[in-house]
Amino acid sequence: MTQQSNVRIAWFNGQFMPENQVLISFRDRSWKYGDGAFDMTRTFNGRAFRLKEHIDRFYRSLRYLRLDPGMSKKEMIEVSEEIVARNEHLRAAAGDWWIGQRVSRGVDPIEGDAPGRVGPNVVMECTPLPLKARARQFRDGLDVWTPAQRRIAPDMLSPRAKTHNYLNMIVAEQSVKAHDPDGWAMLLDVNGNLAEGIGCNVFVVRDGALYTPSERYVLPGVSRQMTIDLAHQLSIPVIEGDIDLFDAANADEMFLTSTSLCIAGVRRFNGAKVGDGGVPGPITKRLTDAYIAEVGCDFVKQYLDRLS
Repeated sequence: MTQQSNVRIAWFNGQFMPENQVLISFRDRSWKYGDGAFDMTRTFNGRAFRLKEHIDRFYRSLRYLRLDPGMSKKEMIEVSEEIVARNEHLRAAAGDWWIGQRVSRGVDPIEGDAPGRVGPNVVMECTPLPLKARARQFRDGLDVWTPAQRRIAPDMLSPRAKTHNYLNMIVAEQSVKAHDPDGWAMLLDVNGNLAEGIGCNVFVVRDGALYTPSERYVLPGVSRQMTIDLAHQLSIPVIEGDIDLFDAANADEMFLTSTSLCIAGVRRFNGAKVGDGGVPGPITKRLTDAYIAEVGCDFVKQYLDRLS
């Protein structure tokens, strides 16, 4: 580890090692089919954000996929915390980390081949948050577009499972990036209502109330739930349900939540200004301030400090 002090440390199938030594077979089912699940949280000043809630959600995804990681939630939390500790000496340059837990179903045996490793492959790792890449969007606000592609319906594959198969949202994002390289894709559900983007939930503010899509059609974000909890504390009404394009076009404010973004204001939706175009709006600002107080880290400043 001393010789690899400039290389991040990961955990792979029971061992801590430099992340560049983590090797997974090209026959792994996650590589071949997207047959795996993952979850991610972030650190605030080196402290993991709601790690238990993220691991609880991860194990719900694993149970849905009938995937046994071979370790308990408690063990996974402990290893995740150890990953943060072992990489602390590198955090100053990174700012803060994304912390990831990943489980694949492993390799299918091939008749006639010598037996190899059986069972799931488990990886835990951390990477720097994209603070510089998103700094300008925190200053100016996000531009959100709804692509033609719809979010996969819950009766086909539940969006509440965070799986390694992200192609539905990746293809949708590519169509947005083709005409707006800085745009964010927000997929509609099968009924034409707002659903979610890659790794983010959406909130709309109208007449002093907060609206967000119901859990049936989206991954229930931990930051989404925290935002709902903070809204209740601030006596801001929260309604979970359908948000169609008419509602979105008439929003006073709009923002996205995710573990990495936390809360990020939207300035334009499908090319039109949201409300008066000011970012953040007053309710978004109240929730952002409450979020900052809750986590003990000014994440807005953390992003803005990375402006070129």
